[in-house]
Amino acid sequence: MAAGELDATELLEATLARIAERNPPLNAIVDQFASESVGMLAEAPDGPLHGVPVAIKDQFALPWRAPRDGAYANPFGVGPGASGIFRRLRDAGAVVVAVTNMHEFGLGTTGHISAYGPVGNPWDPARCGGGSSGGSGSAVSARMVAGAVGTDGGGSIRIPSGYCGATGLKFTWGQIPVDGFTHGHLTYGTAGPICRDAADARLLGEVLLSRPLEAGSASGLRIGIPRAQWNDLDPEVERACQDAIDLLRGGGLETREISIAGSEHTTIATALPVGMESIPSSKPELVAEITPHLSLLVRALLKYQLMTPAPAIFQIERVRTKIRRSVAEAFEQVDVLAFPSTAAPAPPIENPTVSLPSGDYPADYTNIPLGGIANTAGVPAGSIPCGHSSNGLPIGLQLLAPWGDDARVLDVAEHFEQLSERRYVEAVPPIAATTAA
Repeated sequence: MAAGELDATELLEATLARIAERNPPLNAIVDQFASESVGMLAEAPDGPLHGVPVAIKDQFALPWRAPRDGAYANPFGVGPGASGIFRRLRDAGAVVVAVTNMHEFGLGTTGHISAYGPVGNPWDPARCGGGSSGGSGSAVSARMVAGAVGTDGGGSIRIPSGYCGATGLKFTWGQIPVDGFTHGHLTYGTAGPICRDAADARLLGEVLLSRPLEAGSASGLRIGIPRAQWNDLDPEVERACQDAIDLLRGGGLETREISIAGSEHTTIATALPVGMESIPSSKPELVAEITPHLSLLVRALLKYQLMTPAPAIFQIERVRTKIRRSVAEAFEQVDVLAFPSTAAPAPPIENPTVSLPSGDYPADYTNIPLGGIANTAGVPAGSIPCGHSSNGLPIGLQLLAPWGDDARVLDVAEHFEQLSERRYVEAVPPIAATTAA
């Protein structure tokens, strides 16, 4: 766009046509508004994303649309308006073309439960696109949009990115405006970009943060390998991620094993607070209106949260403090932490369970221990594509960096892209290869 190689109007029309063609089997995009998008383009300033079509997760208010949180409606009373994230996109010249699907209330890592229906995976539409930002990951992977906004309270950017073969970045907590964001009250969650590669994620990330993410050299960085997070993995995931580590080591990075104290409690320390922190912000009258329209599982979770004894919260805060301190101590020894984004590739929508060496488990049970560490500590984390399973499903490597050093994740990601000759970020899913370019 900046070089004048693309006409903004033609690009918008082509994007809308591509969504119409590729989205039906995926259900990644749940709302469009062509007239409003055309209006944004007509008024777009000459910013870093001038004329670039972008999709946004169903958790942010738009001037013409209230977010629904993947449900019948959101229980927080967030109505239409120019959310902080929308303003940053608008002021950068971006064109919001669609709202993406998400797991109901963000309470899942598969995306198979949503008021809009499940979100499919571009590499196999019968497989889960991931959660909770599954629509954003699926839309980017299918090349419907160049970038999408996701949010992440327990892996919700990194898990869909890993499942769909995209590059996703969860920011350090506390850097984005939370007005018009349904989960702006969370101390675990934040937004971030999902794009095809690290350079695109850097560009969109700079817009969302409203500050530069200066590129640096990854050569010579020390990668920490927390072995507890490499336990009980799908063999193909373990092999692909280990190959990625070996490639980085051969490319000038040092590796050393470390441990994260308290990480065995990550699941409960992530899953329980993410739901309970929403209770004070929920409006009782809206909860009563929405509840009959919720899935059975989410209704059960809401009731469970209300029955949770108060001492459990204090116990979780102690665990959270222990993990946060342990992560900080790890970064005194290393520059980046690395382990798989998910324990297994995307499971089937009809049966979202995964098979690991120790047995079969619900995907959520295996994803949260890997995704929740970065949220518990508040540090930046990303997922980069690093391989494919024998049945063609993407595999992601997760990277964590110290608090506030979001750019370091992208530095390592770009270094890996160069070392791997970009074969994973350039890989095209079948749905994008068999439909019109």
